[in-house]
Amino acid sequence: MGSGNAIRGSRVGAGPMGEAERGEAAPRVWVTFYCANRHESRPSFATDVAVPDQWDCPRCGFPAGKDPQNPPAPPRNEPYKTHLAYVKERRSDADGEAILEEALSKLRNERAAIQAAMARARN
Repeated sequence: MGSGNAIRGSRVGAGPMGEAERGEAAPRVWVTFYCANRHESRPSFATDVAVPDQWDCPRCGFPAGKDPQNPPAPPRNEPYKTHLAYVKERRSDADGEAILEEALSKLRNERAAIQAAMARARN
């Protein structure tokens, strides 16, 4: 015997939903776009909006255009650069040596000051 739940198997919003409940659909126009991989996609647009010149291909993600003979070129991906590669673009080897020498001399001076303070504290 069932649990007595009268709405079992239903959910909020369940039921037939037709044009009368949703409203009239806007008039549509289908536009064909072609990507560099020769994929063809046909998204639909409302007739009262401006159709874009390019559209992202849903299969490969490349940009797609309206001309099948001349699709847009795929974007050029730059290789991943490390932080060191960016630093080397901004600094020459001589700059790096000078910065390193400055940092080492600062560390040496700090270490000498610490050792001198420890020597004074012992005496």
